[in-house]
Amino acid sequence: MMKRNFGKVECLLAVALTLGVPAFAQSSDSSAVIQDDSKLSFTLDEAKKYALAHNRTIKNASYDVQKSEAARWKAIASMLPQVSGNVGYNYFFDKKSTMKSGEMEFPISNPAYFEFGITATATVSGSQIVGVKVSKIAEELSQIGTGKTDQVITANVEKSYVNILALEKTRELLTRNLENLNNLHKMTMNAVKAGAAEQNDADQIAVQVSSMNSALNQTSRGIEVLYNTIRLMTGAKPDAEIVLTQTLDDVVNPETILSLMGEDLSLSRNFDYLLKWKSLELSDKQVTLSKMAYVPNLSLFYNYASKAFPGDEGMNMVPPHTVGFKLNVPIFSSGSRWADVKSAKLDYEKARNEMEDTEQQLGIQARQLRYNLTSAYENFEIQSNNIGVMQRVFKSNTEKFKYGTISSMQLTTSSTELVNAQNTYINALLDMVNAHVELRNLLNR
Repeated sequence: MMKRNFGKVECLLAVALTLGVPAFAQSSDSSAVIQDDSKLSFTLDEAKKYALAHNRTIKNASYDVQKSEAARWKAIASMLPQVSGNVGYNYFFDKKSTMKSGEMEFPISNPAYFEFGITATATVSGSQIVGVKVSKIAEELSQIGTGKTDQVITANVEKSYVNILALEKTRELLTRNLENLNNLHKMTMNAVKAGAAEQNDADQIAVQVSSMNSALNQTSRGIEVLYNTIRLMTGAKPDAEIVLTQTLDDVVNPETILSLMGEDLSLSRNFDYLLKWKSLELSDKQVTLSKMAYVPNLSLFYNYASKAFPGDEGMNMVPPHTVGFKLNVPIFSSGSRWADVKSAKLDYEKARNEMEDTEQQLGIQARQLRYNLTSAYENFEIQSNNIGVMQRVFKSNTEKFKYGTISSMQLTTSSTELVNAQNTYINALLDMVNAHVELRNLLNR
């Protein structure tokens, strides 16, 4: 039964590594209680906030938003005037040129000169206007993606936090049972020496002690793996001590968990749906953008040019001011523009189908997650009662074995049943918490 616990532990660690969560803290700006650089104390909410402030995956997502915002301003700037200046110097090594007039040739000197110029241009096209709208949608997509990343990180912090508390409770129960078994083993060995019990009884209890020791060690290793996951997600130092300041009863409230059952699915709050919706909007703008290839574009320019000669022999015949415009009209592209528009329309249809599929899938998923949560809660209630029964049975059998009314085999069986009941209870609790987190993420509550 313990293997199931560690499958979840390994899964959480794999998620953390896949997300690229950081291995080192960046600052102390969070709501966590910080004793020093090597110790962090967290409530569950504090752990989530600390992860949001220090997780590098989340920081990278915010950088993507800033990049998309910069891209939008770049698209806007492409329609605004662009001004450039130039300065230069030309020297011809006293090379003379000639100018011919009829039969006469006149030598002309080529004096050195400085030149100065300023050019202002502005281009406006339909593609640029639509491109600004496309970049705005891309920015909104990045913002939604950031929200989705925040949700994934905090959900995995919560799962790790609860898993640690659950396994620590398991460790406490195993430690208590191990102490009882050790006492029974010593008592049985004394009885064997006195000839009041058989060696076989002591050996069976010794095997059970070894088995429970192994389970205890495995549980401790699982807890350390989960603490490493918390360190990764929160950006704590690899050797930082993590202290969880809440108990399992503080963070797991069955009544609060079941309160989600009455919540309706609002697609406008679901990140997956919002991503698909914005992707559809982006595909629609891409169709418009491809059509803009048929629209003329207008370019305006102004140019100022000046020459300065070191001597008086130079003559400047370049007009200092020039202004003009150019209208570029698409005429014939051998069908390439038509192909681009058709391709964009097909992408839009695909995006619309994907959005409709997502809407249907989310509705089905909401029903399934509610079913999962109901089943997990019912199983949790059953296992909560069962572990109490098994604990009382084991305690009773321990007393009976002391007085020789049951065999060592019966005591061993009772001990195994108690450990299995403990593991089943912990797994039921984790199943309930995981089902709650998944439904809450779907509803974005």
